[in-house]
Amino acid sequence: MSKMSYPFRSCFLLIFIISRLMSIIGKLKPWTNLLPSELLSLDISTRLHFDSDTAESASSDFGKLVRATPAAVLRPTSIEDIISLVKFSYTLSAPFGIAARGRGHSVQGQALAENGVVIDMRSLMNNDNNDNGSNSSSSNSRIRVCESKRYVDVGGEQLWIDVLGATLEHGVAPVSWTDYLYLSIGGTLSNAGISGQTFRYGPQISNVHELDVVTGKGELVKCSEHVNSELFYGVLGGLGQFGIISRARIGLQPAPKRVKWVRMLYDDFPTFTGDQERLISIHGDMKGIFNGLNYVEGSLIMQQTPPNNWRSSFFSPSDQSKITSLVTPNGIIYCLEVVKYYDNSNMDTIDQELQEMLEGLSFLSGFIFIRDVTYIDFLNRVRKGELKLESKGLWHVPHPWLNLYIPRSQILEFNSEIFTKVLTQGTLATGPYLIYPMLRNKWDDRMFAVIPEEDVFYTIGLLHSNGFDGSKVLEDQNREILRLCEEKGIKVKQYLPHYVTKEEWNNHFGSKWEKFLERKAMFDPKMILSPGQRIFN
Repeated sequence: MSKMSYPFRSCFLLIFIISRLMSIIGKLKPWTNLLPSELLSLDISTRLHFDSDTAESASSDFGKLVRATPAAVLRPTSIEDIISLVKFSYTLSAPFGIAARGRGHSVQGQALAENGVVIDMRSLMNNDNNDNGSNSSSSNSRIRVCESKRYVDVGGEQLWIDVLGATLEHGVAPVSWTDYLYLSIGGTLSNAGISGQTFRYGPQISNVHELDVVTGKGELVKCSEHVNSELFYGVLGGLGQFGIISRARIGLQPAPKRVKWVRMLYDDFPTFTGDQERLISIHGDMKGIFNGLNYVEGSLIMQQTPPNNWRSSFFSPSDQSKITSLVTPNGIIYCLEVVKYYDNSNMDTIDQELQEMLEGLSFLSGFIFIRDVTYIDFLNRVRKGELKLESKGLWHVPHPWLNLYIPRSQILEFNSEIFTKVLTQGTLATGPYLIYPMLRNKWDDRMFAVIPEEDVFYTIGLLHSNGFDGSKVLEDQNREILRLCEEKGIKVKQYLPHYVTKEEWNNHFGSKWEKFLERKAMFDPKMILSPGQRIFN
C-alpha cells in the first residue's frame, strides 16, 4: 500500500467525524438554545425529547385556549428520572420551569411549561388502559391494594379508572370521585377532586393518608398528617406549587355492586336548592357506605343544554320529549340527581329505603326518573359521551369552562343574575351546567384548596363549548359572569382557578396567601414547578 494513502484515509476520517458532529449539533441546536447543554451529561438525556411533534403535543391542554411550547418533554421511566431533572434545574442560577402533566385536563394552560420541560407522567404507567376499568392490580406495580384492604398505594401518574378496576378486584374502592375518571391521581389531588359524593365523603384530597412528593429542590419526601405535615397539607390542593406527587395512599371502603340512580325535575329554584340542602344535611354524616344517599348533584336543563348530553345519556327518547315540553314555557328546568348504593345485603329492601329517603321532596309530580345500573357503569358514565363526541371530532375542541364556588346565602341571587339573565341569552353553546351543594366540615382548612366561608356552599360547573370557532364568545361570557358577581357582591371562589395578576391570587387565597408564600419558599424556593398556573411568573 502506498504511503500516500494514509494521509488521505486520515483526512477522510476527520471529515466524516466533523460532519457527524455538525449533524448532531444541528439537531440539538433548537433544544440547547433554551436549556443548558449540561443536561446532555445526565442519564435522563436519552428520555428528553425536543422534536417539534413532541413539543407540539405538550403545547396545549384540554381547554385548547392557551398555547405554550416547551423546550423539551421528559418521558421518565422511573421517579429517579424526575428527581434528576428537578434537582438539575434547582442547581442552576437561572432554573427552567417544569410542569408535571398527566392527562393535561386543565383548561387555561395550567399543565404547560413555556420554554421549560413538561414531564409526561403517563410514561410511568406500566399497564394497558382500557375502557371498563378491569385492569388487574397484580399486573401494575404502581397500584397496590394493601392486605387489610383499607388503602391503596397509587402512582401519581395513574388514572382513577385504573384505580377503580384494580380495587374492585378486592371488593373495595375509594369513596370520593370526580365525574370523569380518565384523570390522573396527581392532577385531581393537586386541585381537590369533587363530585356528587363530596357532600358526604369530602373531596378526594380529604381521603389521602400519605404522599411521596418530589419537591422543587429535587428531594423525594414522604409526608402525611404526622410526618412532614407542612408539605402534606401544602401539596393537597396546592396547584402543583410545592411538589410533584409520585405516590398517594388513598382510603378504601367496601364497594357496592349496583346503584339506584334517580333524577327529579323542578321549575322553582328555591324549592330545588331547598331539597338539595335538606338531603345533604340528613345524609352528610351517615356512617357505613350502604346507609343513606351516596351522591347528590344537580343541573340545569335549557334549550341549549338538553336533558341528555355527553355527561350521561340518562333519559329515554320519550322522557326527553316530555321534559322538553317543560323547558319551552319555563326557560330553565332544574334537575336534582341522587344515587343510593346497594349490594346483595340490601337488595330486597333497596326500593323501600329509597322511597323513604325521597319522601317530602317537592319535585314536579310525574317527573321522577329511576334507573338501576352497575356501580362501575354509574361511575364511568361520562366515558360513553366522550367516545361519542370523539368519534364526531367534537371532543378535542376548545373548552372555555368556568368552575365556581358560591356561598349558600348568595345562591338565589346567582340564579337570578347569572342563570336566568346571562345563560338564557341564546348562545349556541352546548354542554352541561352543574349546580350542587357541599358541606364545609368535609374539607380540611389546613390545605390550600379555597372554598367559601359558609357551612354550606355550592359548586357551579359551566362545562360549555361551542366548536372550534366559538370559544371567544364563551370566554367573554365567563368574564361577564365574574364581573357581574363582583359588581353584585357575590363572593365567588374559582375552582381550577385562573388569574393573571398577583393581586387576584392574593384575593383568591385570602388569609391563606402569606402561608402559601411561606410554603413556596420552603419547598420550591426557585419557583420551578407548575409555571402554567402563573402564580409567581
